[in-house]
Amino acid sequence: MKLYYNPQSRAAIAKWMLDECGAKYEIVPIDFAKREHKTPEFLKINPAGKLPALVDGESKVFEGAAICLYLGDKFPEANLAPKIGAPERGRYLSLMVYSTSQLEPAMGDTLLKVQPLPQRGWSEFETVKDVIEGELGDGPYLFGDWFTAADIMIGSMFMWKRMWGTPPDRPKIEAYVERLLARPAAMKIGK
Repeated sequence: MKLYYNPQSRAAIAKWMLDECGAKYEIVPIDFAKREHKTPEFLKINPAGKLPALVDGESKVFEGAAICLYLGDKFPEANLAPKIGAPERGRYLSLMVYSTSQLEPAMGDTLLKVQPLPQRGWSEFETVKDVIEGELGDGPYLFGDWFTAADIMIGSMFMWKRMWGTPPDRPKIEAYVERLLARPAAMKIGK
């Protein structure tokens, strides 16, 4: 497997997932300054010219959530995804998509001080944080004691939020992020 990677990108999320899976993979460094992500060769892997991108034999996977879904199913022994047909699978898939369809854009609006517009299709960030707090329940992770790829996708967004230097505003979410950061394979942004 090859992960096309720059430490200043969302590829850090895919790397975290690979590490949690215990996967053997090769890092293919992508230099943004040299626009290596826009070369014809790279665009055959990800036509959007963005990171992350993963190549596994003949399979080419791009977008962080897609890579995490792919790896969760490829490495069932890592126990990072409910099996197809398991009762938790629907909630798991919903949270995986929620991370990029609601959480990330709502957080981006807030961090960039953009006025959220209802016609854009995502909730305001305060609503999204309410949802995540509800999904956390009383357990350490989204599925209680079970750490899954959904924690990687949801948690990574709140880790990025910290990089922006925003003050902590939700103790439950901050405690969740601390637990995630304490994991040996946790995402290391910028490394």
